[in-house]
Amino acid sequence: MRLILALLCDDARTTADGKLDMHGVFNDLFAPGFPARQEKMVFVAGIEWDRKDSGRFQFKIDLVDPSGRPALTLEGHTDVDERPENRPPARTWLIMPLENVVFTGPGCYRFTIRIKGTELAGPALHVFPSDDGIGTDDRKL
Repeated sequence: MRLILALLCDDARTTADGKLDMHGVFNDLFAPGFPARQEKMVFVAGIEWDRKDSGRFQFKIDLVDPSGRPALTLEGHTDVDERPENRPPARTWLIMPLENVVFTGPGCYRFTIRIKGTELAGPALHVFPSDDGIGTDDRKL
């Protein structure tokens, strides 16, 4: 099992033919003050499975604050089908919409994914206080 993709974006979904469609990928947020609240964002992760993996697997995703404490926890499961050698390995797309996420202060927040007893490093989200020098391309809370 390996993580093939992990990011945050405005919207994500799978298409009818199994492709992943994402919009508005970001790694930084700017807040006018703290605590700050992000109304909506989507956590996306792609896992490619070993050939011997099949069945239902529980997972836990933590958003860890700059001090190392969990700020948010998501739990769920994913089903993995068996794949013969003449087909690509099984892949799981975890698409988790998040609403009203609170950031207690500035710093680097990190996502971790725990599945099959293994912890995988997810994306980092850098949260900064906003100031007058922020450009129009920066994402504000």
